[in-house]
Amino acid sequence: MLRCPPRSARSLSRPGGALRRLRHLVTAVVVTALAATTLLTAGAAGASPARAAAPWTPKPAPLSTPWTDRVPVDHPLPEYPRPQLTRPDWANLNGLWDFAVTSRDAGQPTTYGERIRVPFVPESALSGIQRKITANDRLWYKRTFTVPAGWDGRRVHLHFGASDWETTVWINGRQAGAVHRGGYDAFSYDITPLLNRGTNTVVVSVYDPTETGGQAIGKQRVQDVTPHAGHSIVYTASSGIWQTVWLEPTPTAHITRLDMVPHLEDDTLRVTVRGSTAATGAAVRVTVSTGGTTVASATGTVGTELSVPLPGARLWSPDDPFLYDVTAQLTGRAGGDRVGSYTGMRSIAVKDVDGVRRPVLNGRFVFQTGTLDQGYWPDGIHTAPTDAALKYDLQKHKDLGFNMVRKHIKVEPQRWFYWADRLGLLVWQDMPSMDSGKTPDSAARTQWESEYRAVIDQHRSSPALIQWVDQNEGWGQYDQARIADMVKAYDPSRLVDNMSGVNCCGAQDGGNGDVVDTHNYVGPGNTPTEPVRASVLGEYGGLGHRVTGHEWYLGGGFSYEDQPSPSALNDRLVGLLDGIRENAMPAGGLSAAVYTQITDVENEANGLMTYDRRIVKVDESRVRAANRALIAASRDIGPPVRLPVEQYVSLRVTTPGHTDRYIRHHDGLGYTEAVDSGSSELLKQDATWKVRPGLANKLCYSFESRNHPGEYLRHRDFRVRREAGDASALYRADATWCPVRGDGGIRLSAANFPGQYLRHIDAELWLARSGGTHAWDDPRTFTEDTTWSVEAPWAP
Repeated sequence: MLRCPPRSARSLSRPGGALRRLRHLVTAVVVTALAATTLLTAGAAGASPARAAAPWTPKPAPLSTPWTDRVPVDHPLPEYPRPQLTRPDWANLNGLWDFAVTSRDAGQPTTYGERIRVPFVPESALSGIQRKITANDRLWYKRTFTVPAGWDGRRVHLHFGASDWETTVWINGRQAGAVHRGGYDAFSYDITPLLNRGTNTVVVSVYDPTETGGQAIGKQRVQDVTPHAGHSIVYTASSGIWQTVWLEPTPTAHITRLDMVPHLEDDTLRVTVRGSTAATGAAVRVTVSTGGTTVASATGTVGTELSVPLPGARLWSPDDPFLYDVTAQLTGRAGGDRVGSYTGMRSIAVKDVDGVRRPVLNGRFVFQTGTLDQGYWPDGIHTAPTDAALKYDLQKHKDLGFNMVRKHIKVEPQRWFYWADRLGLLVWQDMPSMDSGKTPDSAARTQWESEYRAVIDQHRSSPALIQWVDQNEGWGQYDQARIADMVKAYDPSRLVDNMSGVNCCGAQDGGNGDVVDTHNYVGPGNTPTEPVRASVLGEYGGLGHRVTGHEWYLGGGFSYEDQPSPSALNDRLVGLLDGIRENAMPAGGLSAAVYTQITDVENEANGLMTYDRRIVKVDESRVRAANRALIAASRDIGPPVRLPVEQYVSLRVTTPGHTDRYIRHHDGLGYTEAVDSGSSELLKQDATWKVRPGLANKLCYSFESRNHPGEYLRHRDFRVRREAGDASALYRADATWCPVRGDGGIRLSAANFPGQYLRHIDAELWLARSGGTHAWDDPRTFTEDTTWSVEAPWAP
């Protein structure tokens, strides 16, 4: 049905000046909108006899969310779907459509025996279908509509937010443009030549082979749509239309996109207005305003970059997500196309901060702490039940103190990005991968790269989006370095991660991009520092806790480390965050970390919330405080602790009453023992260590035995010992220690276990965590026992 523009448009405005200035246009179409609503509703009712014969009801969801029962039957997701390119006239075609499933190669059906609630996929409960779709199936959608009379003389466009995967559209029996291939990008057709004066019929055919094809699928897999065991990290497929379908009238010469890039270097907003063929080279004016007051404007032509001066601009950040209103209008003739939008002024780059490569937002390093967000729903699968639900997950990130979200292996509707922009969350956007079990052929590669560029174009003006993640853990990997260069050239205003999880699952690092990204479960661990790229942790955590009554499949929840209680989950999570703040960030050079994950998903029970979003498993105030402390510490981080590399030292105990004791090895194990000038030469040598650059992280250190060259102080099974290396990554990590300042000395944390420290207790050396579950984790005198004084060597 036609949505009333005043309500939809106003809801997008912040502070709202650009859209409010369209009110005089909106008022003129209200009467038309009301009339069109009646016409469109009448058109929907005048469908095939099979439709009238098939009553529609939603199916029961495996888990209901707080929004499941709030989804309207006739006009779900009524909000304006494209917040960064708004016009006052539009018509929402979401709602009940005729539906049929045929064999893959069948032609259009003559009857449609079912109805489906668009835009929910047939695998979902909210669609009213809820059954498995396979590579042998073809989906068919049909409905009627009437174009409002007030649109006469304008071009009418049919828009699809997304449809997975191969979509063909007919209007009144004639095909509308080319077949669209892609599951995550928006696409449109100018259907003006195909329209009738009265009732029109649209038919949509979708073929989705999911993992049997070669296209981008992310974590979708063909499987039973009802809960079942297994499939821990892949989920139910989403086939067909899964985002809003809508109509929009425009002039023949019209604007198609605004590419907006803030340039803080010279206090300008660079804007390229893209347009239809008829608008190429047309004169255009871009105006930036706030609260209805014009701040600046610039004129130019469609297709060329304009510079809008914004000296002293209020900068966008997670702490202050300020948005300016933007309008663009073709000015060459009266009544030229006019669109509304918004922007945020911010910069993102990588530079040296106290000798460490760091990502900097608006010129300053701010640690990015976020979660992995899969974007799945038990009732709508890929499609959130309502706009409020779409916003909810992002708001929970803010409530929990996170300042970043990694949108994992999925691309959300444009309204999701609007909420991220408005709420203030930094976004890492993954390009959904191809099947992890295949090497893509040339056709699949061409398609994947084409769809990636389309996704970049669609979201390139979002201020929240700061980083593209090309590939993940080697899934469908190829040409990593070339693709990273391609993405950086296509969108130089953002950071590029060529491979998330270079240390996992056969992944290969392209060696380029702006960050080097490892995964570490449970972690958090540390990503080795580099001289050019910033070190980030693309995934860690995965702590699990099942909540009875809120499981997708009873007892089927997977996690990387189950927690026996909410209190244990809170303690463990806060401990991980504290470890990053105290060690991985200042000592290991870590600059960002992504916790797995914000919600449970199907058979994964490692979310901070249950899959139905009804239970927040953690103490929000504790987690928020830990995140805020981490972010605050990053603003004044200072240079890392430096030790005398390639020199011999001895490490002395600082615990009162034991300050004559030093770290030594004996029969391969680590101890402390009193050493003085009268001690034996063997003891003095055992208590002397050569400081080497960290075997696993050059910002940290490794300690080589003085009298056993090639053997290092390392932890294994928590016990600290002197041991020869085996060239494995595990050994190098176990033998690498990252120092932070302590009271009267330094504290040494394990490079792969930030928050766990080298500790002496009862003269033995252990890797310990304060308040942990082992005897050596005793919190009494923990800080003193984990603080060491670097002294002159006993055996030079």
